[in-house]
Amino acid sequence: MSDQDEQDPLATAHPDTLAVRSGIHRTQEGEHSEPIFATSSYVFENAEQAAARFTGESAGNVYSRYTNPSVRSFEERLAALEGAEAAVGTASGMSAILSICMAFLKAGDHVVCSRDVFGTSVNLFSRYMEKFGVAVTFVPLLDAAGWKNAARPETAMFFLETPSNPLCEVADIPAMARLAKEHGALLVVDNCFCTPALQRPLELGADIVVHSATKYLDGQGRCVGGAVVGSADMMQEIVTFLRTCGPTMSAFNAWVFLKGLETLRLRMEAHSRSAIDIARWLKPQPDVEKVFYAGLEDHPGHALAAQQQSAFGGVLSFTIRGGREQAWQFIDGVRIMSLTANLGDAKTTIVHPATTTHGRLSPEQRKQAGISDNLVRVAVGLEHVEDLKADLHRGFDAIRA
Repeated sequence: MSDQDEQDPLATAHPDTLAVRSGIHRTQEGEHSEPIFATSSYVFENAEQAAARFTGESAGNVYSRYTNPSVRSFEERLAALEGAEAAVGTASGMSAILSICMAFLKAGDHVVCSRDVFGTSVNLFSRYMEKFGVAVTFVPLLDAAGWKNAARPETAMFFLETPSNPLCEVADIPAMARLAKEHGALLVVDNCFCTPALQRPLELGADIVVHSATKYLDGQGRCVGGAVVGSADMMQEIVTFLRTCGPTMSAFNAWVFLKGLETLRLRMEAHSRSAIDIARWLKPQPDVEKVFYAGLEDHPGHALAAQQQSAFGGVLSFTIRGGREQAWQFIDGVRIMSLTANLGDAKTTIVHPATTTHGRLSPEQRKQAGISDNLVRVAVGLEHVEDLKADLHRGFDAIRA
């Protein structure tokens, strides 16, 4: 055992141990479960200490907009799981993406973004970033030549999510990292679908990882939050934006996410087991045209996903024979699954992407992204898989009625 291990027993600990033990700073009360620091401000010992805290000359709590012990515990634990130097908690997943843009982009810069990202991410880049002078080019996730051809001298960022929402396409992260480096651009990867339990993009070459903590990091659909993960220097830029503009994670939400991280791997593996079972069950159903799930052997990204991920995740989508009417009939026919646009919950959720999560995109944007009117997305929860199959049967029965 090295001296470092004796000083810090978590220095070489397994991620399962880090998920339970990292980010703990016990108070004088000796609590076992991490406390919630429900405070807006902090008392200083004297004026000199207050001045030093505000200038950054002295480390410590200043104001909960950007320094809160509960949020810090969540940040430290998530960073440990991602194998990163630091993380920053934010108010939502979208505020996490906005924080990255505001910290690292300026007027005149250019972003290459996957066409296959969450609909609101498309709007953030195409409507608001372009409004402030940042040019954006959308490229199909799997079009390697398209990414290369889209890059310009002023390209500052490549942004993608893998697996993608909702078609589960898989990007080659190391290849994208090499391309970004060639052009002096940052590679930002949305790791929402996999979480660090199944995929660690920083180890594959990404510069920054972004999360909607609302999803699997919570795991039970209780709170809204986001996170940015990367090097300490980069995360300091995010903190500076947070301090000034305030898209802050609440202490209570941070505590919920912190506890969610304790069971993250167990839940992600359970989600994945049930999802692949359901994907295989859906394929031969007569009312199903196509199933999109990287765990299926005939999925174009199956081999790559098996290489980059330890499992295939809990989200799948499929197309119903017919159009929007049949898709809506199917969705309205289920009785156990929850009709909600959220995912990552213990409860299975079902949604019609074309009219919800991607509903604000133009018909042409949806067509380019492969979001058809007969597409249904299911985020498989933790119910018994046979009950979920029976519920899907109810959906098919509703179409045939």
